[in-house]
Amino acid sequence: MKVLANDGVSQSGIDALEAAGFEVLTTTVAQEQLQNYINDNAISVLLVRSATKVRKDIIDNCPSLKIIGRGGVGMDNIDVEYAREKGLHVINTPAASSHSVAELVFGHFYGLARFLHNSNRDMPLEGDSNFKGLKKAYAKGVELKGKTLGVIGFGRIGQATAKIGIGAGMKIVAFDPFIEEANLELDFFDGQKASFNIKTISKEDVLKQADFITLHVPAQKDYVIDKAEFELMKDGVIIANAARGGVVNEIALVKAIESGKVAKAALDVFEKEPQPEVQLLMNPSLSLTPHTGAATNEAQDRIGTELAEQIINILG
Repeated sequence: MKVLANDGVSQSGIDALEAAGFEVLTTTVAQEQLQNYINDNAISVLLVRSATKVRKDIIDNCPSLKIIGRGGVGMDNIDVEYAREKGLHVINTPAASSHSVAELVFGHFYGLARFLHNSNRDMPLEGDSNFKGLKKAYAKGVELKGKTLGVIGFGRIGQATAKIGIGAGMKIVAFDPFIEEANLELDFFDGQKASFNIKTISKEDVLKQADFITLHVPAQKDYVIDKAEFELMKDGVIIANAARGGVVNEIALVKAIESGKVAKAALDVFEKEPQPEVQLLMNPSLSLTPHTGAATNEAQDRIGTELAEQIINILG
């Protein structure tokens, strides 16, 4: 049977599938040619990340398809319920990239707290001519230790991010409409473990208490953070969105930065991917990455292996 990994898959995943007798194709087929390619090559399994969309046209017109797999968590690029109604298996890898996203969030937080996103631009340009000026400009950093981290969405990724926050010495407050409490177990290098029980509180209380806020929610119709939510926050808050474009109102975010309500923010995802608004790209108070939350070698290996195991279990 043939597997098309249209947005790529790790070598570990390819090796596992080939060892089980599958043929793996890693050609990237354009969206408009995908239906014909699947039919011409009798593809049984279509693997995607976030680029390829699997809508009703493909589900209805590709009879050889048995499995649609998403390398990652969110499946808003797949018509999941419709596919399942038509008898297809739809799989994803919800746990594989949790830690990668969490580390990126903290990369942004540490960078913002110490102006790294600005000084990394300015030092090559002015480091020899304006060293003292830059030192003065970036002398008022803050520490994360002792601050309160607000986590909006307390599933796997939110919990993984909270664990890093605990390790950094932060207080954790969390909101999730579906989770009342979570037991976070931290594993250390020498085999020791430490457990922390976190009871969720209201979204409003999280927004009022947090010095740093991170979002880990699925795509939805309305903004999770809009003008009213910004107004509840502490002055000088730092925010990160590595969840989905469209959960934060970007226009309201820019206004909140201009007013001083939000000191700085990090965006890994954007409402208009792959062409984010220029006013975001040029804003010196923003730390930006091009949707790379899950893009670590380790996460991609886990994603590939996890997808392969599920495919083998279903079709093996």
